[in-house]
Amino acid sequence: MKTYNDIYLSLRNALRLSGIESFNLEARILMACAAGKTVTQLLQDINYYTTPAVEEKVEEYKKRRLAGEPVAYITGMWEFYGLPIKVTPDVLIPRMDTEVLIDAAKELLIGRNMNARVLDLCCGSGCITCAIGHELPGTKLVAVDISAMALEVCRENVCMNRLNTRVICLQTDVLSSPPASLSMFDLIVANPPYICSSEIPTLDTSVRDFEPVWALDGGDDGYKFYKSIIKYWKTLLRPGGSIIFEVGEGQAETVKDMLLSAGFRTAYTRKDTLDVDRAVIGTM
Repeated sequence: MKTYNDIYLSLRNALRLSGIESFNLEARILMACAAGKTVTQLLQDINYYTTPAVEEKVEEYKKRRLAGEPVAYITGMWEFYGLPIKVTPDVLIPRMDTEVLIDAAKELLIGRNMNARVLDLCCGSGCITCAIGHELPGTKLVAVDISAMALEVCRENVCMNRLNTRVICLQTDVLSSPPASLSMFDLIVANPPYICSSEIPTLDTSVRDFEPVWALDGGDDGYKFYKSIIKYWKTLLRPGGSIIFEVGEGQAETVKDMLLSAGFRTAYTRKDTLDVDRAVIGTM
């Protein structure tokens, strides 16, 4: 019989030798998932003996991770803005970079419009919808995606985070005009595909080979979705309403200019934790 620590140390060493930078963290997450525990529970029980079934599960997880599969898809869960978010290969893995959009939404709405109507375009897993809904309990939200499979994941996350009475999930294409059934919104948030088509083959294998390409590919210049959202969807903003875009590195100034040229009164950027201009905010 082996202890949790025996198996954890073996897993951690295998990840380290394969060149995975965050081998410590990833080993803890994979080990905890295999054992059916939280990371905190695992650390509390680290010197206890475990079962061959847990060891077999860890071995399976190790093989998948060493083949390049991201930890989030192996465990099926990830954290975003302190919330648990289910993830599958049908949606992108939530990233810390995106949390700046939630900060920007709170800055716009707290103390000003606590019962705002919020539209989340290209919602994917629904992590942005869930985070805004959790942080701003008075908001009503609509989450939009073209993928039925992504919307199913989004619905599960909305229910898991107890937001189903305030969120509607809607399947539609943001590259075309919005459905006539949609009314006006105080805030639109979007993390659209923004990688140039030609750059997709150069992405890290953990992204290129496992995450959904349709959620990454922003067209020939990377701006296809920004152009369409500004053209078609800004009509849903109430006077004084705002839009928040996530953008790729080096795209902020171009997207800011797009907003100003489209009649937005102001446009400015916010940086992420790596000091990259990650969000562009425009107000009508």
